[in-house]
Amino acid sequence: MYKAQIAPSLLSSDFSRLAAEISTLDSSGADILHLDVMDGHYVPNLSFGFPIIKAVRNLTQLPLDVHLMVTNPDFHVPRLIEIGVQWISFHQETVHHSHRLISQIKEHGIKAGVALNPATPINTLDSILPLLDYVLVMSVNPGYSAQAFIPEVLDKIQYLSDYRKAHALSFYIEVDGGVSAANSTALLNAGADILVSASYIFNSPSYSTAIQALRH
Repeated sequence: MYKAQIAPSLLSSDFSRLAAEISTLDSSGADILHLDVMDGHYVPNLSFGFPIIKAVRNLTQLPLDVHLMVTNPDFHVPRLIEIGVQWISFHQETVHHSHRLISQIKEHGIKAGVALNPATPINTLDSILPLLDYVLVMSVNPGYSAQAFIPEVLDKIQYLSDYRKAHALSFYIEVDGGVSAANSTALLNAGADILVSASYIFNSPSYSTAIQALRH
């Protein structure tokens, strides 16, 4: 449906040389930069907040994709709009009125997505899929980088791909967690459009080679 896009996740980057890391990703063929915002409550980890996201925004022209792993995404969205990110996703378990938050995000020309944990049934999204610009399918339990890929999520990706086609929808399918060249072909064949990769890219001697390997 779409040309496969690769979104390196900055969670695995070397924060002590963040500008250099982003510059290398820029020149290595990255399509999007993925930023995981964690609060230590919804997930058992902390990552980075608004100052870092703002700094990243000033370092690149690449679209910024912010994944809110927080209990209060309503609080974060207005600040992210001010910073100028292009994609925002939140976990449906953290929001009482998903329609309202999706509308708020989209009103500002930002792509709105919902993230789905591995244990969350896929059909819980059916009622809001027509509103979404993308679905972020988690292929690990959120909170930490370098976890093992959960292969059962391939069925969820296929479900979303089939649903999209059957209902003439155009949302993207994004996958995050344990993504590498070993499983990228299966993910793309199932219907994924965007692959988020963290440790696979940042542990590779060549970011460019790793990114190209993920496209196939």
